[in-house]
Amino acid sequence: MSHLQVGDEAPDFTLPGDGGSTVALSDLRGKHVVLYFYPRDDTPGCTTEAKEFTAAKDELESLGATVIGLSKDTVAKHDKFVAKHDLDVRLASDEEGGTLEDYGVWVEKKNYGKTYMGIERSTFLIGPDGKILEIWRKVRVKGHVDKVVNAVRDHAA
Repeated sequence: MSHLQVGDEAPDFTLPGDGGSTVALSDLRGKHVVLYFYPRDDTPGCTTEAKEFTAAKDELESLGATVIGLSKDTVAKHDKFVAKHDLDVRLASDEEGGTLEDYGVWVEKKNYGKTYMGIERSTFLIGPDGKILEIWRKVRVKGHVDKVVNAVRDHAA
């Protein structure tokens, strides 16, 4: 499991995205990228987070930032999720889990006494040069998107 730090090169990836797109981190060089990892489409926390990132999209884009949400859900599930909640963030599908491993967000979790592997809700702010500027791990959804927008604003200034 990797322990990425601020200042590290963000691991590159090319993954299938919603709407038949391809999402490649290398294509976004020159922009700030907000890469957020979330456990599962259409669960309460993940839906709230995606809706809040959608609401902040115009402001983030005006600061030169792109938002990508990433989970193990299939592209078909992503498309349903986007349509159901009128989302306007790009969603990437990492069914194999390689990118999740690269970013160290595929972790052991415990719930009701059971231990299992799952995605730790995390967000990485990646600079235009491909280096990691900020890392938020074990994210609590409430207020998170505001923190991310503020960080982008600070780094874009």
